[in-house]
Amino acid sequence: MKPPAPVSLKGSDTSLTIEWDDGVRHELSWSLLRNACPCATCRDKRDKPPSPSELLPVLSPAETVPPKAVEMLPMGNYAYGIHFNDGHNTGIYTFELLRELGGLA
Repeated sequence: MKPPAPVSLKGSDTSLTIEWDDGVRHELSWSLLRNACPCATCRDKRDKPPSPSELLPVLSPAETVPPKAVEMLPMGNYAYGIHFNDGHNTGIYTFELLRELGGLA
């Protein structure tokens, strides 16, 4: 059986709405998407326990702005690359991951 694929993507200031070819609709916040970035650097950062110096991190001005996508590009017929307003753009969000995240939202 073919996995679901997006038929419509609509972005707002706070979220991405995805309509799937099986009729399911998900609204994913940009914050959720940024925090779930699947790139190796972000996965490694999430998997590390916080060091004592990171318990009260000092944020740069860019880090205090809520996450938002500035561009979304298709990656073949299976994923999207999302470029965020903090400059991060290395995550490849597969349809499978987007669908999974939709179940968490």
